[in-house]
Amino acid sequence: MPNIGDFLPSAPRRPLVLFVAFPGLCMLDMAGPQTVFWCADRVMRQRGRPGYARHTVSVEGGAVPTLEGVPMFTESLSAFRPEDVDTIVVPGAPHIEQVLQHAQPLVDWLRAAAGTARRTTSVCSGAFVLAQAGLLDGKRAATHWALSDRLKELHPKVEIERQAIFVHQGGIWTSAGVTAGIDLALALVEADCGRDVALEVARELVVFVKRPGGHAQFSALLDSQLRDGDKFEALHLWIADNLGNASLTVDELARRVLMSPRNFSRVYRETTGRTPAKAVELFRLEAARRLLEDSSRNIDQIARDCGFGDEGRMRQCFQRNLSESPSAYRERFRSAA
Repeated sequence: MPNIGDFLPSAPRRPLVLFVAFPGLCMLDMAGPQTVFWCADRVMRQRGRPGYARHTVSVEGGAVPTLEGVPMFTESLSAFRPEDVDTIVVPGAPHIEQVLQHAQPLVDWLRAAAGTARRTTSVCSGAFVLAQAGLLDGKRAATHWALSDRLKELHPKVEIERQAIFVHQGGIWTSAGVTAGIDLALALVEADCGRDVALEVARELVVFVKRPGGHAQFSALLDSQLRDGDKFEALHLWIADNLGNASLTVDELARRVLMSPRNFSRVYRETTGRTPAKAVELFRLEAARRLLEDSSRNIDQIARDCGFGDEGRMRQCFQRNLSESPSAYRERFRSAA
């Protein structure tokens, strides 16, 4: 006698996501996207929609040692047919070139699986694995900012997006270092499930919702902290809070740090590698980029709010630093905004 289930429509199949492990991988590269997809799966199920089938895999299966010394349990790649795979996520490792010396089986599998999977993605130096498999030839790609030159040296056919948080071209997605894997995973979830689901996931995980792919890997404030330690930290925080003040002159900045203008200009340039005027320009540029990405304010208002004075001066700054106009920049990131 047939079962009642024989007459019921089968449940929609959950897309299969494989997180590919290898010895020495960075745990956060893997755990960030894993947690995003886990949360998205739960949100989708609560809404009565299919979520994600998620598996952590390696060439042989079993426990895989990570960079942090915590073993990661994996299933064997042989347990999954490449044609069943929807999304592949490849993490990075600090010593990725050493990893690749012993990873030919993984590279071969990835090359074959990417031919049938809907998406193949990488986090941080995982881009080196995709490049080794020939998946990035002739494509734009992102990786950790410190590894961009090396990736280009080893794989000259790859067009490196040095500032991007993540890059999407066709079925290939690549992201910058470590936590950028979370931004990448949120973008994948948004593409699959809609922005409302991605927002709910981001809220639950208490993360930035969501940095656009072309957002710079380095913020001007972070870059200044890395360059000068704490010597001008208070000054930089004050600049960031007072960008609308059109009179951020050398005299005013020098007064804030109790130095003469001449001495301040000399010490600041020796310490940070840029002039005070250039630093203020970069702070204003970053603030304007955020407003163009995330607000509906008109361009002239953004120019005034960020201290440029008018749209023309802001346009000159964008052309000088980004080789495009504010309106073109906003157009590129309109969906993210």
